[in-house]
Amino acid sequence: MRKRILCPMGMDYQKIHLCPNDCILYRKEFAKLRSCPMCGLSRYKVKDGDKENIVEVEKHDPSSKVVGYLPIITRFRHMFANPTNAKNLR
Repeated sequence: MRKRILCPMGMDYQKIHLCPNDCILYRKEFAKLRSCPMCGLSRYKVKDGDKENIVEVEKHDPSSKVVGYLPIITRFRHMFANPTNAKNLR
């Protein structure tokens, strides 16, 4: 739903995976990890019967926790696109 509302307005967003215990964000140097280096929990949802096979998780499996990030630069570009609004914002 977010994509249908934000993308036509020129505002894109990024999905960032989180550790289930909110230890880290899986981005930059942690982007390719499959489990949290702090607590050791899996990045992806684990089915009830697959608790032993955490290593064999595929990339298309759903993440256990996701946060949406709106980059600030695109938001500023959108706000200052109209000269009248830009004058009022300054």
